[in-house]
Amino acid sequence: MVFDAAAQPGGADRVTATLAEQGYALWSSRLDEGELAELAGLFVDWPAGRPGQRIDARRPLALSGVRRLIADRAPAMRPVRALLFDKSDDGNWALAWHQDRTIEVVEQQAVEGFGPWTVKQGRVHVAPPVTLLERMVTVRFHLDPVDADNAPLLVAPGSHRLGFIPEDAIEQVVARHGEAMCRAKAGAVWLYRTLILHGSARARPGRRRRVLQIDLSADDLPGGLAWAIDAKPPV
Repeated sequence: MVFDAAAQPGGADRVTATLAEQGYALWSSRLDEGELAELAGLFVDWPAGRPGQRIDARRPLALSGVRRLIADRAPAMRPVRALLFDKSDDGNWALAWHQDRTIEVVEQQAVEGFGPWTVKQGRVHVAPPVTLLERMVTVRFHLDPVDADNAPLLVAPGSHRLGFIPEDAIEQVVARHGEAMCRAKAGAVWLYRTLILHGSARARPGRRRRVLQIDLSADDLPGGLAWAIDAKPPV
């Protein structure tokens, strides 16, 4: 059974409280059929065999449903990174337990507390101080139904409050905090604290699981660093 915090007494306030305490919450607002069709357009011409793509965070903002739901749930935050995931028979994979620890920026700058640096699919990423990640929220928009056989995201409730978790301690943290399975209907929206421990299994053959993931932040970056979304678009 999926716990829908927004359906409980207190609605939106309950979602906020659940997100702070448990690190994940299902938002009751969903993408409608027209908005799902818009979302499907992001997955056209998907590269064969590629499990995920990093895209310009401005692209999903052109979708009416994405704009509506972000404004509804996180009006004080803005998108700072966007990724697409498409699990299918052509690109199926399992994801080990981990934390998302990097952000996408315009270019590398020497700023204390930021590093190491990496380039992923031609985009500059850096590990910021943990305090910045602790304030971020990740939103996942589901295009396809996700049941126990279609690679639902697994999370360790409350693990977002532990800061950076050493790799050799992850197994113990999951054992202590337990696992929650984030099932979803088509159009569902899940909210996560960005630092939460998460992973997923392979989908069963014949299934497809398309997800738009957007990271949100209310912070400006220091020392001349800029979020990638603030780069001037190509002429």
